[in-house]
Amino acid sequence: MLNQIVLVGRLTKDVEVHKSETGKKLASITLAVPRSFKNMDGLYDTDFIECLLWDNVALNTSDYCHKGDILGIKGRLQSRVVEKDEKKHTILEVIAEKVTFLTSKSEKKEKSEN
Repeated sequence: MLNQIVLVGRLTKDVEVHKSETGKKLASITLAVPRSFKNMDGLYDTDFIECLLWDNVALNTSDYCHKGDILGIKGRLQSRVVEKDEKKHTILEVIAEKVTFLTSKSEKKEKSEN
Protein backbone atom coordinates (compact mmCIF):
# COMPACT_ATOMS: atom_id res chain seq x y z
CA MET A 1 0.00 0.00 0.00
CA LEU A 2 1.14 3.52 -0.69
CA ASN A 3 -0.04 6.85 0.68
CA GLN A 4 2.08 9.59 -0.84
CA ILE A 5 1.26 13.03 -2.20
CA VAL A 6 3.43 15.65 -3.92
CA LEU A 7 2.26 19.26 -4.22
CA VAL A 8 3.77 22.44 -5.64
CA GLY A 9 2.05 25.71 -4.88
CA ARG A 10 2.20 29.11 -3.22
CA LEU A 11 1.81 29.91 0.47
CA THR A 12 -1.39 31.86 1.09
CA LYS A 13 -0.08 33.54 4.28
CA ASP A 14 2.99 33.69 6.50
CA VAL A 15 3.67 30.56 8.54
CA GLU A 16 2.89 30.66 12.27
CA VAL A 17 4.24 27.92 14.55
CA HIS A 18 2.21 26.85 17.59
CA LYS A 19 2.62 24.17 20.23
CA SER A 20 0.28 21.19 20.23
CA GLU A 21 -1.32 19.78 23.37
CA THR A 22 1.61 17.36 23.63
CA GLY A 23 4.18 20.16 23.35
CA LYS A 24 5.27 19.48 19.77
CA LYS A 25 5.71 22.37 17.36
CA LEU A 26 3.01 22.57 14.70
CA ALA A 27 2.18 24.82 11.76
CA SER A 28 -0.93 24.64 9.63
CA ILE A 29 -0.49 26.17 6.18
CA THR A 30 -2.63 26.53 3.10
CA LEU A 31 -1.03 25.90 -0.26
CA ALA A 32 -2.62 27.41 -3.39
CA VAL A 33 -2.15 24.86 -6.17
CA PRO A 34 -3.34 25.81 -9.67
CA ARG A 35 -4.99 23.11 -11.74
CA SER A 36 -3.29 22.06 -14.97
CA PHE A 37 -6.36 22.64 -17.15
CA LYS A 38 -8.73 25.52 -17.87
CA ASN A 39 -12.36 25.66 -16.73
CA MET A 40 -15.35 26.44 -18.98
CA ASP A 41 -14.50 30.17 -18.79
CA GLY A 42 -10.96 29.58 -20.06
CA LEU A 43 -9.37 30.23 -16.65
CA TYR A 44 -7.23 28.06 -14.40
CA ASP A 45 -8.95 27.14 -11.13
CA THR A 46 -6.89 26.90 -7.95
CA ASP A 47 -7.23 24.39 -5.14
CA PHE A 48 -6.43 25.52 -1.58
CA ILE A 49 -4.96 22.56 0.28
CA GLU A 50 -4.47 22.40 4.05
CA CYS A 51 -1.11 20.99 5.14
CA LEU A 52 0.26 20.24 8.62
CA LEU A 53 3.95 20.69 9.35
CA TRP A 54 5.54 19.31 12.50
CA ASP A 55 8.65 20.13 14.56
CA ASN A 56 11.74 21.11 12.51
CA VAL A 57 9.83 21.15 9.22
CA ALA A 58 7.46 23.72 10.74
CA LEU A 59 10.28 25.80 12.26
CA ASN A 60 12.40 25.89 9.09
CA THR A 61 9.43 26.76 6.91
CA SER A 62 8.41 29.63 9.22
CA ASP A 63 12.00 30.93 9.29
CA TYR A 64 12.59 30.92 5.53
CA CYS A 65 9.21 31.22 3.80
CA HIS A 66 6.62 33.97 3.50
CA LYS A 67 3.26 34.57 1.85
CA GLY A 68 3.50 34.02 -1.92
CA ASP A 69 6.61 31.81 -1.83
CA ILE A 70 6.53 28.63 -3.89
CA LEU A 71 6.87 25.39 -1.92
CA GLY A 72 7.15 21.74 -2.87
CA ILE A 73 5.61 19.41 -0.33
CA LYS A 74 6.01 15.65 -0.13
CA GLY A 75 3.83 13.96 2.42
CA ARG A 76 0.86 11.74 3.06
CA LEU A 77 -2.87 12.19 3.13
CA GLN A 78 -4.59 11.72 6.48
CA SER A 79 -8.26 11.70 7.39
CA ARG A 80 -9.83 12.41 10.74
CA VAL A 81 -13.40 12.65 11.97
CA VAL A 82 -14.62 15.72 13.81
CA GLU A 83 -18.01 16.29 15.34
CA LYS A 84 -19.74 19.63 14.72
CA ASP A 85 -23.37 20.40 15.50
CA GLU A 86 -23.91 16.72 16.41
CA LYS A 87 -22.82 15.67 12.91
CA LYS A 88 -19.65 13.82 12.06
CA HIS A 89 -17.46 15.26 9.33
CA THR A 90 -14.39 13.71 7.73
CA ILE A 91 -11.50 16.09 7.15
CA LEU A 92 -8.65 15.32 4.76
CA GLU A 93 -5.31 16.98 5.35
CA VAL A 94 -1.76 16.60 4.09
CA ILE A 95 0.90 15.73 6.65
CA ALA A 96 4.10 17.22 5.23
CA GLU A 97 7.16 15.01 5.60
CA LYS A 98 9.47 17.14 3.45
CA VAL A 99 9.20 20.76 2.34
CA THR A 100 11.35 22.15 -0.47
CA PHE A 101 11.68 25.92 -0.82
CA LEU A 102 11.34 26.68 -4.54
CA THR A 103 11.26 30.50 -4.62
CA SER A 104 14.61 31.75 -5.90
CA LYS A 105 16.65 34.43 -4.15
CA SER A 106 16.12 36.80 -7.10
CA GLU A 107 12.32 36.41 -6.80
CA LYS A 108 12.53 37.15 -3.06
CA LYS A 109 14.68 40.22 -3.78
CA GLU A 110 12.17 41.52 -6.35
CA LYS A 111 9.31 41.05 -3.87
CA SER A 112 11.15 42.95 -1.14
CA GLU A 113 11.95 45.85 -3.51
CA ASN A 114 8.28 46.34 -4.47
